Amino acid sequence: MHDNERPAGWDERHPDNRRLGWDERHSHGDFEGDGPNPTLVAGVAGLAPGSALELAAGSGTNAVWLASQGWRTTAVDWSPVGLANGRAKADEAAVEVEWLERDLFVWAPPPRSVDLVVIVYLHVPPNERAVIYPHAAAAVAPGGRLLIVGHDKLNATEGEGGPQDTARLFTADEIAAELLVVDPTLVIERSEVVRRIPPPGRAPIDSLLILRRPQP
Repeated sequence: MHDNERPAGWDERHPDNRRLGWDERHSHGDFEGDGPNPTLVAGVAGLAPGSALELAAGSGTNAVWLASQGWRTTAVDWSPVGLANGRAKADEAAVEVEWLERDLFVWAPPPRSVDLVVIVYLHVPPNERAVIYPHAAAAVAPGGRLLIVGHDKLNATEGEGGPQDTARLFTADEIAAELLVVDPTLVIERSEVVRRIPPPGRAPIDSLLILRRPQP
């Protein structure tokens, strides 16, 4: 469905219509690139594989990579088209991933159940982030980690790609502050800006946040 085909009264902000929009985007081919997000790869380096959960997994590029590294991976997204693309990638890579079609605005993973919870490039408005991100943090098992990658606020002026709506961008420190209010037991392991190339070159500029839940 293209813009000029949408019925009268169409509201792209409505969750059902947003889901259809992502179905349409995924149906036009893989736009996630050939490999996993490089900031995610750097953040996972050195961690012993265990259970992993990626929220808003899209077409599953990162989830398939995590599975290839030995993580027992579950990928969650609300687009069945994106999940189908992910299954095809997993089959091609000969890895196993559990694929769950869920709406993150109404579904939450079981608390304290996963060794590594991952969110990559989920750029939603702050009021929606305040629903999804705390659920992600709550799912981290003792000794586990929450790893969040987003386009940093600097990306709007010094980087490339990412949302044009700057209200959806954030810094790692901002997300850390929000989540530590909800759960002050979490510990910041990394909170930083990640530039893929040094300035004045232009490339995506990411924020990387890793929070750990201490063992009791």
